Amino acid sequence: MARRIPERSLRPALRPVLLGLALAAVAAGAASAAPEKAAIFAVELSDPGVVGGRKARPDETRKLALVTEELRKALQANGAIEPVDVAPQAAEIAKQGPLFKCDGCAAGIAKTLGADLAVTGYVEKGSNQIFNLNVTIADAATGKIVRGGQVVIRADTDDTWAHAMRWVVKNRLLAEPLPNRS
Repeated sequence: MARRIPERSLRPALRPVLLGLALAAVAAGAASAAPEKAAIFAVELSDPGVVGGRKARPDETRKLALVTEELRKALQANGAIEPVDVAPQAAEIAKQGPLFKCDGCAAGIAKTLGADLAVTGYVEKGSNQIFNLNVTIADAATGKIVRGGQVVIRADTDDTWAHAMRWVVKNRLLAEPLPNRS
């Protein structure tokens, strides 16, 4: 364990040098802390109880939009991520969807959009009151997953879905700095 040297014992001539080094380190950290651009795709529904899947009902579509917006807000509020508009690739997203089953195609779409990261998520329906929320962040250049998280939603309300998304972002996706950030 390193021993801390009291400031008063430092020679007066060294204090400005050390202060300059400390400020340079802070400036370098601020420069590298620019937000990474991320394509944040709409959260999708997976209902394994239906062979071949199904379209989300209107109430489920509304909740999926709600958690997608919570995901965007929570990632952006941290300052680590700057969302990019995914609308220019809407046709490709629809063609490749569902993105959680397309074996990494979201990274290619994100790269096309000029993003550094691809953020995808899905809600897996277990029953009428139990759902699994899964979110992953992948490097757009390589498709490698750099962060992921999952939480069980135990009630089918707007509040529980929104709370689950905020929890995943805080405790799984951004619990540690994203790669390439100090």
